[in-house]
Amino acid sequence: MAFSVIGLIFLLMLFVPNILWARHMPKDYKQQAKNENRILVMLERIGEVTVTVLVLLFNDCSVRFCWRALLLLVALVCMIMYEIYWVNYFKGTKTMYDFYKSICGIPLPGAVLPVVSVLLIAAYSKNVFLFIAGVVLGIGHIGIHFQHWKEVGKE
Repeated sequence: MAFSVIGLIFLLMLFVPNILWARHMPKDYKQQAKNENRILVMLERIGEVTVTVLVLLFNDCSVRFCWRALLLLVALVCMIMYEIYWVNYFKGTKTMYDFYKSICGIPLPGAVLPVVSVLLIAAYSKNVFLFIAGVVLGIGHIGIHFQHWKEVGKE
């Protein structure tokens, strides 16, 4: 295992918009957060911590043009779409509807796109532990946001 520049770039693409979001949350988000399923929150937190550590610990110096490189390319496309999602949110009215608005037909893009990207990076790097952490993160993160989306009742 080695330090991963790809993992660092991924984390920056993930954390920067989330830090900005903390200052521009939808009005009703904190109220909805009070009703979050505790098991899903626990899984989300475990996934967040383990993904953050593990995505930084794989050898990405051997990026070669092979079929596995396509996994990395699709992971990058997912993260670019994630950034576009955030631009749309920040340009919008910053409502719960804006927060859960689909992008390119992908539901819950703020939750789905980074999880898919983690799973693709795990497959690219053949890192079983990162893949498991991504699944745990996905269950918690997507589960929580699916509950919120159902409460919003739009889309």
